Amino acid sequence: MSKSNYFNRIAELGVLCGERCGVPEFIMPLGKSPALVYELLIKMAENNGFSAAAKLSEKQLGPLKARRRKGFVLKLYPDARMAMLRKRNFKFKNNVGSVGVISAGSADIVVAEEARITAEVLGCKAVYAYDIGAAGVHRLISPLKTMLKEKVSCIIVVAGMDGVLPALIKSLVDVPVIGVPASGGYGYGADGKAALMGMLQSCTPGLVVVNIDNGFGAAAAAYLIAKKE
Repeated sequence: MSKSNYFNRIAELGVLCGERCGVPEFIMPLGKSPALVYELLIKMAENNGFSAAAKLSEKQLGPLKARRRKGFVLKLYPDARMAMLRKRNFKFKNNVGSVGVISAGSADIVVAEEARITAEVLGCKAVYAYDIGAAGVHRLISPLKTMLKEKVSCIIVVAGMDGVLPALIKSLVDVPVIGVPASGGYGYGADGKAALMGMLQSCTPGLVVVNIDNGFGAAAAAYLIAKKE
């Protein structure tokens, strides 16, 4: 039977999600007050040793800075719009494997950071390089060499605008590439739509795609790939 906790009659937390599907539940804070987000983080950490929330708004991040609970350590990642809470004596595993994380532009870094931090929390070593998009393709050479030398199991590539970078990178490496369309693009096909369609239309084998801005989902898949090696 799946263990869960029904919190204050408004949230049922699947505390054994990690054992069931291989990836622990992260809290998605959309529509939740900062106080509720923090209490959910506490409840999850009480059961699992740690908890995390992704896609926090500025209005949620600010009040979280002042939150403290004895026996717990809260760490905020404003650049990734994430928060992580752990019991003071909890130790993260750190030997799962290595994954690469790349952003096409600096506007895509918030999603890339969500992926990087999620992968690291799950126990992966993240080898990352940002702002190396297809408009300056020569910038790819050194980071890709480093990632392959580090024997990454896969590479997460975040790109907005035309979204061409994941397909380009997959044509150069022999590991899976996880494309993440970013919503930072503008104009026709804005908000990640053109990037998503372009990635889905790619003919480069070995490229898979997650939803727009889904850095967490990309990192979860990368972690599962790395864990199997």
